[in-house]
Amino acid sequence: MARVKPKRHGVVTDMTAMCDVAFLLLTFFILTTQFKKPDVEQIKPPSSISEKILPDASLMTINATPDGKFYFQPVDNAAERVQLLEKMGEKYNMTFDNTQKAAFQRVQAIGVPMNQLKSYLALPEDEQKDFKSPTGIPMDSVNRQLVDWVQQSLSVNPDYKLAVKGDVTTEYPKVKSLFEGLRDIKFLNFWLITSQEGKPNE
Repeated sequence: MARVKPKRHGVVTDMTAMCDVAFLLLTFFILTTQFKKPDVEQIKPPSSISEKILPDASLMTINATPDGKFYFQPVDNAAERVQLLEKMGEKYNMTFDNTQKAAFQRVQAIGVPMNQLKSYLALPEDEQKDFKSPTGIPMDSVNRQLVDWVQQSLSVNPDYKLAVKGDVTTEYPKVKSLFEGLRDIKFLNFWLITSQEGKPNE
């Protein structure tokens, strides 16, 4: 007796649910991704085999350029940036209006002494991004404005973390003054940013 073959039916897959999930994931990553801000000046950090990852949130950064200038990047939180600016103003007997506070919320990094901060904040935003400071933030045994930025940031939020990014050619005495200043305020836990290199063969 001949075998009866069952009639084949085409399989229809409803992709609606999968498309919904894909768009939800895409929206999530677009809204939560934080892009790395470019350095104000070109910095080539030393290499290491460390695989530790920097925290994404509550991170302030100090950049040390090849010629020993310091830039400070505050934590990217608009409300807390205003508090930081007000605290620095109190320390240096300065007041800032709402326009200057709004400009400070948008700055990429600070690289000027306090007595030049207002003129820097008055620059158009595109000029701020291209601004190369001739001096950087003062940091020596007499004038420790850079450490003051760190200390006042911690007074806004003690949970802030710090990363230091120095160029491979930066002279050590300049960086040493920073480390000594951080030691004096008893802030000893921070990251050193390096570029990744391959592990040595075992």
